[in-house]
Amino acid sequence: MKELVCIVCPNGCRLRAYEEDGCRVEGNACPRGEEYGKNELLYPVRVLTGTVRLHGGAIARCPVKTVGPIPKEKLLEAARALCGVDVQAPVHTGDVVLADVCGTGVDVAATRTIL
Repeated sequence: MKELVCIVCPNGCRLRAYEEDGCRVEGNACPRGEEYGKNELLYPVRVLTGTVRLHGGAIARCPVKTVGPIPKEKLLEAARALCGVDVQAPVHTGDVVLADVCGTGVDVAATRTIL
C-alpha cells in the first residue's frame, strides 16, 4: 500500500493505493483521483523544469521545461543532461533546446523568449 495526496484538483484527497486486486485506489472524491493514484503507483511521471546556459542574451540562463511528463526514474538523469546544454540567443518560447531527453521521446523547450 502507498499513501498519496492527489494533486489533480484543489481537494487534495488522501489516497491509499494498493497493488493487489489490479491496483485498487481508496480515498478519492472523484474519478480523476483514482486515475492519478493508479498512474502514480504503476508509472509515476513528472515534468522537469530547469535552466540552461545562454550565450549572447540579456541574461545568462534560459528557463526550460519538458514539453510533457517523463518517467520519474529518469528525472535525475534528465536534469544532469541539462547541465551540458548551451543555447545561443535569440531563444523563443517553445524552441526545443534538447530533443528526446534521455531517450524518453520528450523534448525540453524554452519557456521564455530572450533576445
